[in-house]
Amino acid sequence: MATAELKDNKETRNSEAGEFKDQVIYVGRVTKVVKGGKNFSFSALVVVGDGNGKVGFGLGKALEVPSAIKKGIESAKRNMIRVPLTPNGSLPHPVTGIFGSGSVLLKPAPEGTGIIAGAAVRAIMEAAGVHNVMTKSLGSSNPHNVVRATFEGLKGLMDPYTVLTNRGLDQAEV
Repeated sequence: MATAELKDNKETRNSEAGEFKDQVIYVGRVTKVVKGGKNFSFSALVVVGDGNGKVGFGLGKALEVPSAIKKGIESAKRNMIRVPLTPNGSLPHPVTGIFGSGSVLLKPAPEGTGIIAGAAVRAIMEAAGVHNVMTKSLGSSNPHNVVRATFEGLKGLMDPYTVLTNRGLDQAEV
């Protein structure tokens, strides 16, 4: 009976962990030169999302790659945002996200277009559940800046229903 309980607990943990899809965007090797030689450590930039409008990113640092990825996933789960989506799986309106010297243009696309984006932005859009979008990375090509600029753009998105209520209009009037 104890093994059956352990098996059930393991399946529960896997199903809970299975809620979110994670994707590693970038793994960097950092070298520190010390008196005895060189110390290597790793940093991992990870995106986590549920495929239904929730997405987050995190940076993990450790002496081994798997540990860095694990820390990045934990950080991403703590820093999640909600992305408003249209019924066809696109964005409600065009937006530009800016962070540092990097900027990312995000434009809604018609049904069937797919995700037209670079590697870092593509990973974020897939994790968020966006299926039709056109993007262009302007400025910096550093994955960290591109990811942060994309998230700034996603934070700037407004749900059409929220805009209507802010303007004092009723949805039935429009």
